[in-house]
Amino acid sequence: MRSDGDSWDITTSVGSTALFVATARALEARKPDPLAVDPYAELFCRTAGGDWEAVVEGNLPDHQLLSSDFGEHFVNFQGARTRYFDDYFTRAAEAGVHQVVILAAGLDSRAYRLSWPDGTKIFELDQPQVLAFKSYVLSQRGIRAGAERREVAVDLREDWPQALRDAGFDPDQPSAWIAEGLLIYLPADAQDQLFSGIDSLAAPGSHVAVEDGAPMPAEAFEAAVEAEVAADDDSRIFHRLVYNERHAPADQWFGERGWTAVATPLADYLRELGRPVPGPDTEAGQMIARNSLVRAVKG
Repeated sequence: MRSDGDSWDITTSVGSTALFVATARALEARKPDPLAVDPYAELFCRTAGGDWEAVVEGNLPDHQLLSSDFGEHFVNFQGARTRYFDDYFTRAAEAGVHQVVILAAGLDSRAYRLSWPDGTKIFELDQPQVLAFKSYVLSQRGIRAGAERREVAVDLREDWPQALRDAGFDPDQPSAWIAEGLLIYLPADAQDQLFSGIDSLAAPGSHVAVEDGAPMPAEAFEAAVEAEVAADDDSRIFHRLVYNERHAPADQWFGERGWTAVATPLADYLRELGRPVPGPDTEAGQMIARNSLVRAVKG
Protein backbone atom coordinates (compact mmCIF):
# COMPACT_ATOMS: atom_id res chain seq x y z
CA MET A 1 0.00 0.00 0.00
CA ARG A 2 1.06 3.63 -0.54
CA SER A 3 2.30 5.87 2.26
CA ASP A 4 3.42 9.48 2.64
CA GLY A 5 6.98 9.94 1.41
CA ASP A 6 7.25 6.46 -0.12
CA SER A 7 9.79 6.00 -2.90
CA TRP A 8 10.57 3.47 -5.60
CA ASP A 9 12.87 2.37 -8.39
CA ILE A 10 11.87 1.03 -11.80
CA THR A 11 10.90 -2.45 -10.56
CA THR A 12 9.06 -1.58 -7.35
CA SER A 13 5.79 0.11 -6.35
CA VAL A 14 4.72 2.89 -8.74
CA GLY A 15 7.96 2.52 -10.69
CA SER A 16 6.92 -0.93 -11.88
CA THR A 17 3.85 0.54 -13.56
CA ALA A 18 6.20 2.24 -16.05
CA LEU A 19 7.40 -1.21 -17.07
CA PHE A 20 3.81 -2.41 -17.27
CA VAL A 21 3.03 0.39 -19.72
CA ALA A 22 6.29 -0.14 -21.64
CA THR A 23 5.33 -3.79 -22.10
CA ALA A 24 1.98 -2.77 -23.57
CA ARG A 25 3.70 -0.31 -25.92
CA ALA A 26 6.12 -3.01 -27.02
CA LEU A 27 3.23 -5.35 -27.82
CA GLU A 28 1.34 -2.58 -29.65
CA ALA A 29 4.39 -1.85 -31.81
CA ARG A 30 4.40 -5.45 -33.07
CA LYS A 31 0.92 -5.21 -34.56
CA PRO A 32 0.57 -4.89 -38.35
CA ASP A 33 -1.31 -1.60 -37.83
CA PRO A 34 0.10 -0.08 -34.62
CA LEU A 35 -1.44 3.12 -33.31
CA ALA A 36 2.01 4.20 -32.12
CA VAL A 37 5.49 2.75 -32.24
CA ASP A 38 7.88 3.13 -29.32
CA PRO A 39 11.11 1.46 -30.51
CA TYR A 40 12.62 1.59 -27.02
CA ALA A 41 9.80 0.01 -25.01
CA GLU A 42 10.93 -3.54 -25.62
CA LEU A 43 14.52 -2.57 -24.80
CA PHE A 44 13.44 -1.32 -21.37
CA CYS A 45 11.56 -4.55 -20.69
CA ARG A 46 14.44 -6.78 -21.73
CA THR A 47 16.89 -4.80 -19.60
CA ALA A 48 14.60 -5.04 -16.55
CA GLY A 49 14.44 -8.81 -17.06
CA GLY A 50 12.14 -11.12 -15.13
CA ASP A 51 8.47 -11.16 -16.05
CA TRP A 52 8.87 -8.03 -18.19
CA GLU A 53 11.33 -9.74 -20.51
CA ALA A 54 9.28 -12.94 -20.48
CA VAL A 55 6.12 -11.13 -21.59
CA VAL A 56 7.73 -9.50 -24.63
CA GLU A 57 9.24 -12.88 -25.52
CA GLY A 58 5.84 -14.56 -25.22
CA ASN A 59 6.95 -16.85 -22.40
CA LEU A 60 4.45 -15.75 -19.75
CA PRO A 61 1.03 -16.58 -21.23
CA ASP A 62 -0.90 -16.21 -17.96
CA HIS A 63 0.26 -12.63 -17.36
CA GLN A 64 -2.52 -10.05 -17.15
CA LEU A 65 -1.20 -8.23 -20.22
CA LEU A 66 -1.80 -11.32 -22.34
CA SER A 67 -5.18 -12.36 -20.96
CA SER A 68 -7.98 -12.73 -23.50
CA ASP A 69 -10.00 -9.73 -22.31
CA PHE A 70 -8.14 -7.24 -20.15
CA GLY A 71 -4.77 -7.64 -21.82
CA GLU A 72 -5.98 -7.10 -25.38
CA HIS A 73 -7.88 -3.97 -24.44
CA PHE A 74 -5.13 -2.65 -22.18
CA VAL A 75 -2.65 -2.82 -25.07
CA ASN A 76 -5.16 -0.99 -27.30
CA PHE A 77 -5.64 1.59 -24.55
CA GLN A 78 -1.90 2.22 -24.28
CA GLY A 79 -1.52 2.43 -28.05
CA ALA A 80 -4.31 5.01 -28.24
CA ARG A 81 -3.02 6.98 -25.27
CA THR A 82 0.47 7.10 -26.75
CA ARG A 83 -0.92 8.24 -30.10
CA TYR A 84 -2.97 11.01 -28.45
CA PHE A 85 -0.05 12.50 -26.55
CA ASP A 86 2.34 12.11 -29.49
CA ASP A 87 -0.07 14.12 -31.63
CA TYR A 88 -0.45 16.66 -28.84
CA PHE A 89 3.29 17.33 -28.73
CA THR A 90 3.46 17.61 -32.50
CA ARG A 91 0.78 20.30 -32.43
CA ALA A 92 2.44 22.17 -29.58
CA ALA A 93 5.78 22.17 -31.43
CA GLU A 94 4.06 23.42 -34.59
CA ALA A 95 2.61 26.26 -32.49
CA GLY A 96 6.15 27.35 -31.63
CA VAL A 97 6.45 25.96 -28.10
CA HIS A 98 10.08 25.11 -27.28
CA GLN A 99 9.77 24.10 -23.62
CA VAL A 100 8.37 20.67 -22.78
CA VAL A 101 7.67 19.34 -19.29
CA ILE A 102 7.02 15.62 -18.82
CA LEU A 103 5.64 15.04 -15.33
CA ALA A 104 6.30 11.58 -13.87
CA ALA A 105 8.34 10.81 -16.97
CA GLY A 106 8.83 7.12 -16.18
CA LEU A 107 9.90 5.33 -19.36
CA ASP A 108 8.48 7.99 -21.68
CA SER A 109 10.88 8.04 -24.65
CA ARG A 110 9.43 10.98 -26.57
CA ALA A 111 12.60 13.01 -26.09
CA TYR A 112 14.32 10.32 -28.15
CA ARG A 113 11.74 9.19 -30.68
CA LEU A 114 9.78 12.31 -31.71
CA SER A 115 11.03 15.04 -34.04
CA TRP A 116 11.66 18.27 -32.15
CA PRO A 117 12.37 21.76 -33.54
CA ASP A 118 15.82 23.19 -32.93
CA GLY A 119 16.10 24.86 -29.55
CA THR A 120 13.59 22.62 -27.78
CA LYS A 121 14.29 21.87 -24.12
CA ILE A 122 12.63 18.84 -22.55
CA PHE A 123 12.39 18.64 -18.76
CA GLU A 124 11.69 15.17 -17.36
CA LEU A 125 10.53 14.97 -13.74
CA ASP A 126 10.51 11.72 -11.78
CA GLN A 127 12.09 9.75 -8.97
CA PRO A 128 15.90 9.70 -9.35
CA GLN A 129 16.21 5.92 -9.71
CA VAL A 130 13.57 5.82 -12.45
CA LEU A 131 15.33 8.52 -14.47
CA ALA A 132 18.68 6.81 -13.91
CA PHE A 133 17.40 3.51 -15.32
CA LYS A 134 16.13 5.09 -18.51
CA SER A 135 19.28 7.13 -19.06
CA TYR A 136 21.48 4.10 -18.44
CA VAL A 137 19.61 1.83 -20.85
CA LEU A 138 19.66 4.34 -23.71
CA SER A 139 23.11 5.84 -23.17
CA GLN A 140 24.74 2.40 -23.04
CA ARG A 141 23.53 1.88 -26.58
CA GLY A 142 24.53 5.31 -27.82
CA ILE A 143 20.92 6.48 -28.18
CA ARG A 144 20.68 10.25 -27.91
CA ALA A 145 17.74 12.56 -27.38
CA GLY A 146 16.53 14.65 -30.31
CA ALA A 147 16.39 17.78 -28.15
CA GLU A 148 18.11 19.15 -25.07
CA ARG A 149 16.91 16.83 -22.31
CA ARG A 150 17.18 17.85 -18.66
CA GLU A 151 16.45 15.45 -15.83
CA VAL A 152 14.76 16.86 -12.74
CA ALA A 153 14.95 14.24 -9.99
CA VAL A 154 12.11 15.17 -7.67
CA ASP A 155 9.05 13.70 -6.01
CA LEU A 156 5.93 15.42 -7.36
CA ARG A 157 4.56 15.62 -3.83
CA GLU A 158 7.44 17.97 -3.00
CA ASP A 159 8.36 21.45 -4.30
CA TRP A 160 8.82 20.38 -7.90
CA PRO A 161 8.08 23.88 -9.35
CA GLN A 162 11.21 25.23 -7.68
CA ALA A 163 13.23 22.22 -8.82
CA LEU A 164 12.01 22.83 -12.36
CA ARG A 165 13.00 26.49 -12.28
CA ASP A 166 16.39 25.52 -10.85
CA ALA A 167 16.86 23.24 -13.87
CA GLY A 168 16.49 26.21 -16.21
CA PHE A 169 12.77 26.30 -16.97
CA ASP A 170 11.64 29.78 -18.05
CA PRO A 171 8.10 30.59 -16.86
CA ASP A 172 7.99 33.66 -19.10
CA GLN A 173 8.05 31.50 -22.24
CA PRO A 174 5.24 29.20 -23.47
CA SER A 175 5.52 25.58 -22.47
CA ALA A 176 3.87 22.24 -23.21
CA TRP A 177 3.03 19.98 -20.27
CA ILE A 178 1.98 16.36 -20.02
CA ALA A 179 0.52 14.34 -17.13
CA GLU A 180 0.10 10.87 -18.63
CA GLY A 181 -0.71 7.98 -16.31
CA LEU A 182 -0.05 10.16 -13.28
CA LEU A 183 -3.13 11.52 -11.52
CA ILE A 184 -4.34 8.18 -10.17
CA TYR A 185 -1.11 7.85 -8.17
CA LEU A 186 -1.70 11.17 -6.39
CA PRO A 187 -4.21 11.96 -3.64
CA ALA A 188 -6.78 14.62 -4.49
CA ASP A 189 -4.98 17.47 -2.74
CA ALA A 190 -1.74 16.63 -4.57
CA GLN A 191 -3.62 16.69 -7.88
CA ASP A 192 -4.81 20.20 -7.08
CA GLN A 193 -1.27 21.24 -6.18
CA LEU A 194 0.02 19.74 -9.42
CA PHE A 195 -2.50 21.64 -11.55
CA SER A 196 -1.80 24.83 -9.59
CA GLY A 197 1.92 24.39 -10.19
CA ILE A 198 1.37 24.01 -13.93
CA ASP A 199 -0.91 27.04 -14.05
CA SER A 200 1.52 29.20 -12.09
CA LEU A 201 4.46 28.36 -14.37
CA ALA A 202 2.66 28.37 -17.71
CA ALA A 203 2.90 31.57 -19.75
CA PRO A 204 0.07 32.55 -22.12
CA GLY A 205 0.14 30.31 -25.18
CA SER A 206 1.16 27.28 -23.11
CA HIS A 207 -0.37 23.85 -23.65
CA VAL A 208 -1.24 21.04 -21.25
CA ALA A 209 -2.45 17.48 -21.84
CA VAL A 210 -3.74 15.23 -19.09
CA GLU A 211 -5.01 11.69 -18.78
CA ASP A 212 -7.96 12.09 -16.45
CA GLY A 213 -10.14 9.53 -14.76
CA ALA A 214 -13.12 9.30 -12.47
CA PRO A 215 -12.59 7.21 -9.32
CA MET A 216 -14.06 3.73 -9.00
CA PRO A 217 -17.09 3.34 -6.72
CA ALA A 218 -15.75 2.93 -3.18
CA GLU A 219 -17.10 -0.59 -2.66
CA ALA A 220 -15.74 -1.81 -5.99
CA PHE A 221 -12.34 -0.31 -5.26
CA GLU A 222 -12.14 -1.89 -1.82
CA ALA A 223 -13.11 -5.25 -3.30
CA ALA A 224 -10.41 -4.94 -5.96
CA VAL A 225 -7.76 -4.18 -3.33
CA GLU A 226 -8.88 -7.15 -1.23
CA ALA A 227 -8.76 -9.42 -4.27
CA GLU A 228 -5.19 -8.37 -5.04
CA VAL A 229 -4.11 -9.00 -1.47
CA ALA A 230 -5.79 -12.42 -1.46
CA ALA A 231 -4.16 -13.37 -4.77
CA ASP A 232 -0.68 -12.70 -3.32
CA ASP A 233 0.65 -12.05 -6.84
CA ASP A 234 3.25 -9.30 -7.25
CA SER A 235 2.31 -8.81 -10.92
CA ARG A 236 -1.18 -7.68 -9.89
CA ILE A 237 -0.74 -4.79 -7.47
CA PHE A 238 -2.38 -1.95 -9.39
CA HIS A 239 -5.22 -1.09 -7.02
CA ARG A 240 -2.86 -1.05 -4.03
CA LEU A 241 -0.82 1.70 -5.71
CA VAL A 242 -3.56 4.17 -6.61
CA TYR A 243 -5.50 6.58 -4.42
CA ASN A 244 -8.84 6.35 -6.23
CA GLU A 245 -9.41 10.07 -5.71
CA ARG A 246 -9.99 13.05 -7.96
CA HIS A 247 -9.87 16.70 -6.99
CA ALA A 248 -11.79 17.90 -10.07
CA PRO A 249 -12.14 16.98 -13.76
CA ALA A 250 -9.08 18.38 -15.51
CA ASP A 251 -11.02 20.17 -18.25
CA GLN A 252 -13.18 21.88 -15.62
CA TRP A 253 -10.20 22.85 -13.43
CA PHE A 254 -8.22 24.44 -16.27
CA GLY A 255 -11.31 25.87 -17.96
CA GLU A 256 -12.20 27.82 -14.82
CA ARG A 257 -8.74 29.42 -14.86
CA GLY A 258 -8.65 30.83 -18.37
CA TRP A 259 -7.55 27.80 -20.35
CA THR A 260 -9.49 26.55 -23.37
CA ALA A 261 -9.94 22.88 -22.56
CA VAL A 262 -11.39 19.92 -24.46
CA ALA A 263 -11.97 16.46 -22.97
CA THR A 264 -12.25 13.38 -25.20
CA PRO A 265 -13.68 10.22 -23.61
CA LEU A 266 -11.19 7.40 -24.11
CA ALA A 267 -13.91 5.15 -25.51
CA ASP A 268 -14.72 7.73 -28.20
CA TYR A 269 -11.05 8.04 -29.10
CA LEU A 270 -10.67 4.27 -29.42
CA ARG A 271 -13.66 4.16 -31.77
CA GLU A 272 -12.19 7.03 -33.79
CA LEU A 273 -9.00 5.01 -34.23
CA GLY A 274 -10.90 1.89 -35.20
CA ARG A 275 -10.17 -0.10 -32.05
CA PRO A 276 -12.85 -2.08 -30.17
CA VAL A 277 -14.36 -0.80 -26.95
CA PRO A 278 -15.05 -3.53 -24.37
CA GLY A 279 -18.46 -3.91 -22.81
CA PRO A 280 -19.46 -2.14 -19.60
CA ASP A 281 -19.63 -5.41 -17.64
CA THR A 282 -15.91 -6.14 -18.08
CA GLU A 283 -12.93 -4.86 -16.05
CA ALA A 284 -11.39 -3.35 -19.17
CA GLY A 285 -14.66 -1.71 -20.17
CA GLN A 286 -15.10 -0.09 -16.80
CA MET A 287 -11.51 1.16 -16.81
CA ILE A 288 -11.89 2.73 -20.25
CA ALA A 289 -15.28 4.26 -19.41
CA ARG A 290 -13.75 6.15 -16.47
CA ASN A 291 -10.93 7.68 -18.53
CA SER A 292 -10.72 10.75 -20.72
CA LEU A 293 -7.94 12.57 -22.53
CA VAL A 294 -7.78 16.33 -22.00
CA ARG A 295 -6.02 19.11 -23.90
CA ALA A 296 -5.96 22.78 -22.96
CA VAL A 297 -4.33 26.00 -24.17
CA LYS A 298 -3.78 28.98 -21.90
CA GLY A 299 -5.25 32.22 -23.14
